[in-house]
Amino acid sequence: MTIERFEDIVAWQKAKILTILVYKKFQHCRDFNFCNQIQRAVVSIMNNIAEGFERRGDKELRNFLYIAKGSCGEVRSMLLLASELQYVSDVDCNAMSTLAQEVSRLLSGFIKTLQ
Repeated sequence: MTIERFEDIVAWQKAKILTILVYKKFQHCRDFNFCNQIQRAVVSIMNNIAEGFERRGDKELRNFLYIAKGSCGEVRSMLLLASELQYVSDVDCNAMSTLAQEVSRLLSGFIKTLQ
């Protein structure tokens, strides 16, 4: 099956869900710097998938997928901090972290298909 649009990539779809969750969970956070950082990191996941896909080259796509994968790690790290600082509940933190790990696994699989 050939993917014709980045919107059809499952990793992008899951990253979008994660992005919406992060934005909703942190919309009332008073720590602007923290919220800005986690929001930029989570948006980076879906945007790097999209940008890499639109460049239409496997090598460039792979590089952008690695960047997206790194952003998944950053989001998980920020979520652990958010939990420790009690910005979100442990349940919400675990749910978002699990989704970020799923996106990361999907990205790893996608990267392998491009090698």
